[in-house]
Amino acid sequence: MNVTSTPPTPSSPTVRIAWGDAFCSEGANCFRFGLDDAGRAYIGSTLAPGEYVSDSVEALRALISAVKSGAADHLL
Repeated sequence: MNVTSTPPTPSSPTVRIAWGDAFCSEGANCFRFGLDDAGRAYIGSTLAPGEYVSDSVEALRALISAVKSGAADHLL
C-alpha cells in the first residue's frame, strides 16, 4: 500500500490515506481504493491523484454492490 498525504484546505486537516494497488480495466482506466487512520474509505483515479470520493466503508461498500448489480449500467 502507498501512503499519501492530501494537502489541507481551509476547512480540513491533512489526511493520510493508505492506498492499495490500482485496479485497471481495459484501456488503462485505473482506480484505487484506500483507507485513512480514522477508517474512512476512499476511491480515486490514478489520473488525478489528489481527487477522490470519500465516505464510510459501509457507504462505499453499498455503492460498489449497486454498481455490480447494474445500477449504473445506463452510464455505459
